[in-house]
Amino acid sequence: MTRTSPHARSRPNERVEGIGRLIRRLEEVRESLLDAEARVPMVGFGRNAESARNLVHYLAFRQFDLRSVQSELAELGLSSLGRAEGHVLHNLEMVLERLYSLQGSPTPWRGSTVPIDPRRALARIDQNATALFGPAPPGRDTRIMVTAPAEFARDSELVRKLLASGMDCLRINCAHDTPADWKAMIERLRRAVRSAGRGCRVEMDLGGPRLRTGPLATDPAVLKVRPQRDRLGRVEGPAQLLLGPPSLSEAASPSPIPRLTVPPGWLARRRVNETIRLRDVRGKARELTLRSRTSQGWVASLSKTTYLGNGVVLSGRSKGGRTDRAVAGGIPPVPGRLRLDVEASLVLTHSSRPGHDRTVGGGGRPVPASIGVTVPSVVGRLRKGERVWFDGGRFGGVVQTVSAAGALLRIEHAPSGGGWLRADQGINLPDTDLGLPPLTEEDLADLAFAVHHADLIGYSFVQSASDVLRLRRELRRLGRPEMGIVLKIETRQSFERLPEILLAALRTGPAAVMLARGDLAVEVGFERLAEVQEEILWLAEAAHLPAVWATQVLEGLAKSGIPSRAEVTDAAMGERAECVMLNKGPYLVPAVRALDSIVRRMQAHQAKKSARLRHLEVAERFLRARTEPEAPPLTTVAS
Repeated sequence: MTRTSPHARSRPNERVEGIGRLIRRLEEVRESLLDAEARVPMVGFGRNAESARNLVHYLAFRQFDLRSVQSELAELGLSSLGRAEGHVLHNLEMVLERLYSLQGSPTPWRGSTVPIDPRRALARIDQNATALFGPAPPGRDTRIMVTAPAEFARDSELVRKLLASGMDCLRINCAHDTPADWKAMIERLRRAVRSAGRGCRVEMDLGGPRLRTGPLATDPAVLKVRPQRDRLGRVEGPAQLLLGPPSLSEAASPSPIPRLTVPPGWLARRRVNETIRLRDVRGKARELTLRSRTSQGWVASLSKTTYLGNGVVLSGRSKGGRTDRAVAGGIPPVPGRLRLDVEASLVLTHSSRPGHDRTVGGGGRPVPASIGVTVPSVVGRLRKGERVWFDGGRFGGVVQTVSAAGALLRIEHAPSGGGWLRADQGINLPDTDLGLPPLTEEDLADLAFAVHHADLIGYSFVQSASDVLRLRRELRRLGRPEMGIVLKIETRQSFERLPEILLAALRTGPAAVMLARGDLAVEVGFERLAEVQEEILWLAEAAHLPAVWATQVLEGLAKSGIPSRAEVTDAAMGERAECVMLNKGPYLVPAVRALDSIVRRMQAHQAKKSARLRHLEVAERFLRARTEPEAPPLTTVAS
């Protein structure tokens, strides 16, 4: 007789106990999904009701940390629930039914509403993507959006090449160019589309309330001219300088060598090889020699480094031997800049007056650098301890005090050895409630143009569900209530409120979600960007809304013609979205071709990705707000 060891006999029991534990755990999760659905008003969604229901289910689902459950399910040969975004309840119930079957028990429930299944979820996402971005091209499900460069308005051949290379949607940034330029861009595109026999949508991005650094006092206008030197510092050839009349502007007559403007009468009296004497801005005596006369003026040579400023006096000789002087100018002012390094102080002011670099005041007292903000009201909303980032995260500081003079910052992040902050650079305030209207007066004017010429609206810096409703009200007023919108998620607040924003979008009309990863990286921290962008993709898929993968995609290729390995990998990840956006650059056509090839190749290998089901803070935050006694109700469609 064969004897069975106690260890072998215990294994079936362990398996039965393990299945029981899994059933109890997943039944708890299922109850949480149904409870969340009961707590969120599921009204006003129309044809998007299934999508809204699934989004709420997904948020409840991601309150749990199910990583150990996933491993146990995989050992049983069952779905690990890692691809449940678009059909959460269906996937969960299917797994539970199989667990009950393994246990030899009947399923104790049957839902009154059949949950959306994988096939219908995928079809819903495809329908929404097609409604917004048009049909996908053969062999590629991900569309390519291209940011229009300025030459798009006048270069029909560029338009044709981009369309032939794979462009599916043209993006026009309303922060650049003019309505006349936009109209010309769209007209050229429409003609090319008719000729090519294929579609291409037009998206117009509203600028939004962008925060940028204010003006800075200009530095003295100085032109440094120096001779050519070899690597050892030995002079290889003289410096060159063009002396021309003021009437010959730099824009109308560009020159490869630096230039000064002088009176035309003085120029007419000059001779080849004449020596001109001067004192530069340092008081150094210098000489230049007139070498040749051109249609633009005289070309002179200098053998020593010379610093020239407006008002420098040039002394030549008349034919009679007398001194012939002229006052030179035409040197443009140098844009101001601030030197910032770690532990430096910077005052963010309410004033529109030009800011200045750090100086020394009376009695040797140091005066910190200062700079204004294009929206001065935000300075008064800053609080001690809040972070302020400049220039895409190159500089970062923390608010020390706030007074009538402004907010005093201590710089805690700067390039090694310090760096220069200039005017018109972006500002991010990730900890501050800015209290800004979602649409500026300029946005409203641009919107009035866009509803007549574009297919989609890019909604910059959307922060809340009420912002979505505000844009819909304006579109309704302008006669296009169902116009597609692209919700640009680019701030910490918009990410944290993404569930409410998505539900508002599902209630009000066709929408997509753009991962605007440039500002978002600054707002949430570069080290968190990878996980945040994953969460945005998951939430968009749970809502069955298409996603746009944006910011610096193949940036090196578009700008220099040479991609990096990292950006090729990043572009390949874009296949997981329904659209990928390219920014402009001189090598834009090769970049579109490369992106088309990369996405097609990746599509043959994968469709989306499987996730590890760690607890998500954004899900818990949303559902916690639904249980708080004084929690505001979810915003509904305004009349």
